[in-house]
Amino acid sequence: MNRIQDKVAIVTGAASGIGKAAAVRLAAEGAKVSLIDKNEQTITQTEAEIKNAGGEAVSFIADTSNPEEIGRAVKATVEQWGTIDTVFANAGALGMASPIEYFPSEEWAGTISNNVIGTFETVKQAIPYMKEKGGSITVTSSVSGSRQFAQPGFSAYSTSKAAVAVFAEMAALELAQYKIRVNAVCPGIIETNIFDSQKKSEHLDEIKYPFDIPQDGVPLTHAPGKPEEVANLVLFLASEEASHITGTKVFVDGAETLIKG
Repeated sequence: MNRIQDKVAIVTGAASGIGKAAAVRLAAEGAKVSLIDKNEQTITQTEAEIKNAGGEAVSFIADTSNPEEIGRAVKATVEQWGTIDTVFANAGALGMASPIEYFPSEEWAGTISNNVIGTFETVKQAIPYMKEKGGSITVTSSVSGSRQFAQPGFSAYSTSKAAVAVFAEMAALELAQYKIRVNAVCPGIIETNIFDSQKKSEHLDEIKYPFDIPQDGVPLTHAPGKPEEVANLVLFLASEEASHITGTKVFVDGAETLIKG
């Protein structure tokens, strides 16, 4: 317990799923958590849950891909608690699944904006407040775009998550001079509501692969992972236990992508 006692943490996409689980876990270990999300109703529920459990949290409504909005939320966090020690840049969206030929350009751009620009802006806005004493930044990438490429219609999402992973590696090297560590978590299938917002092209079934993809695709558990299992990794990377780990992609998929391409 108290592995990150009195540390100030920012978590984006904290209203649900992995973001919420990470925020609750960090708070349970002593962190003061700034919750950032576009969904006002559910983000306040996360805040209430943390406070009811005896933790400290404050919530802000912001679109992470909007520099002004995320900038205000980060600044307000510092005004609240004086510093930033760790950031979990987790906000993102699946967007649309579509054959490339029929992929609406605006949908492609929207996925890139949500996932890549949102991560970039979150990290960028936090750096000035972390440079003096260092800290930890964790971004949410995915098995998509790093180990897994056979998800029909996922070209935009996989491209965005590949970009996020590479961004973490670039940032790790650039920010090492400030003792800021940067790592990427790469979840496989996790029990969240992320698929609820996915759009599907009417042409999606036109994508055919000349091979069969295993249906029972998680060798370790034969079931999706839980958000709390990713949250445990986020906590570890934020703690001093990971003091010599930076520029690394860590997969949380129960060996799913060892058998699924």
